[in-house]
Amino acid sequence: MGSIPQDPRLLNALLTLLQAFRKVFRQQRVYNRMVVLLVGEVLTLARHTVTQILVTLGWVERDWSAWYRFFRKRRFPYGALALALLAQMLEHVSGDVLVVAGDATTTPRTGKRMEGVGWLPDPRTAPFQRGLSYRQRWFHLAWLTPPEGGYSRAIPLLWLAAFTAKAKRQKQPVRSEVQAARIALRWLRMALRALGRGGMTLLMVGDGRYDQVSLWQRLPWGVILLARSARNRRLFFLPEPGMRPNRKYGHPAPTPAQVWRERRGWREVRLQVRGRQRHLQVKVVGPVVRRGAPNRPLFLLVVRGKQRGRKRRPPLPFLVNAVSQGGRWVLPLPLPTLLFWAWQRWEIEVVHRELKSTFGLGEKQSWHPEGAVRTVQWSAWAYAVLVLAGYRAWGLQKGPRPPTRWWHGGRRWSLNTLWRAYRAAWWGGHRFQPVDLERWLSEGDLRWLQAPVEQAALGAARL
Repeated sequence: MGSIPQDPRLLNALLTLLQAFRKVFRQQRVYNRMVVLLVGEVLTLARHTVTQILVTLGWVERDWSAWYRFFRKRRFPYGALALALLAQMLEHVSGDVLVVAGDATTTPRTGKRMEGVGWLPDPRTAPFQRGLSYRQRWFHLAWLTPPEGGYSRAIPLLWLAAFTAKAKRQKQPVRSEVQAARIALRWLRMALRALGRGGMTLLMVGDGRYDQVSLWQRLPWGVILLARSARNRRLFFLPEPGMRPNRKYGHPAPTPAQVWRERRGWREVRLQVRGRQRHLQVKVVGPVVRRGAPNRPLFLLVVRGKQRGRKRRPPLPFLVNAVSQGGRWVLPLPLPTLLFWAWQRWEIEVVHRELKSTFGLGEKQSWHPEGAVRTVQWSAWAYAVLVLAGYRAWGLQKGPRPPTRWWHGGRRWSLNTLWRAYRAAWWGGHRFQPVDLERWLSEGDLRWLQAPVEQAALGAARL
């Protein structure tokens, strides 16, 4: 019977990453609880509640109330941890552009009196007859890793509450998705300045929800927004020299639906996306402005796939803010770069699916107003730490080979491969070894994380 190979590089990367977060926690005991919960998130195969994690780790005859008190502001300083996580991510960014993706998502809840719970559309119902359920709404800002072989991966960076006006609230303010996006972008700009990288340019890719006049008007300095637009979006050219001096809008520009019916002016662009060559046809219109935001020049990008026979994918319109260069408005980044990252926006949807289906996002029960928010932020932060450690150990394409004879793995390692590698390293020879938490919490020795792995294979790793 074969066994799943154990990779010491993964645990070495995780331990190095965890030690970088030690200074954020005030007490060693609180830091130890964080490490235990992080390991329990991977090993728990049932619902990811706090009690199920303690059962998995063997803490069944002790008081469990202290583990719920961990999700308080002083014990779990999420803002400081997000800043420390950003500092670790920046070690992998060599250029002057930081690419992020923004999107909103919801988590189901059953308690009507829980913080942030309100009636929201239920994605589990049929699209033609959408139902409602008690849910919490969040805004998620994710970092997109540098491309490798046409691949990228989204890693959660910041998770903000975006509760509605009719939701149950005691401490959280009302925020729309656009307001939460502005707060997240401003936080990211200030965080980069605090880390000594304030001159970096931010590129945020988003879906059609962020093609809003309020966001275009108040876009923070140094931020490039690439958002999908509507096919009937009304746009205007800039005023021409012969028009009135105080005129804000020029002649009406064609709508995206009118642009993709034109036969001339299309440009062919080739991209390597997910290991394959993609042939796209793009038409750039602009600079243009939206009504209500005349001081924000934009470019309209209409993208369509190359026709094969009689079939062609429906064109997609995108809007991106322009930059001034040499007295004229130009694209902020090269066109192939913008199209590549527009394609990679789907990676944030993959994160939402994995967090909800595998990692138990929103399953922890906490009725405290702070705990109802911190437990969700904890799940996203713990997921980010584990995935970032895998990215440091393997990159994007050099993951471990699956233990099956009928499939040798894909070009990019999957998240199931990551969880399997963690469990193989901690479970050892497929035998679960419970941890003596009472002794470890008093001593704080991290060597038990490496116990299943042969010490000779750890190389230079020392604690």
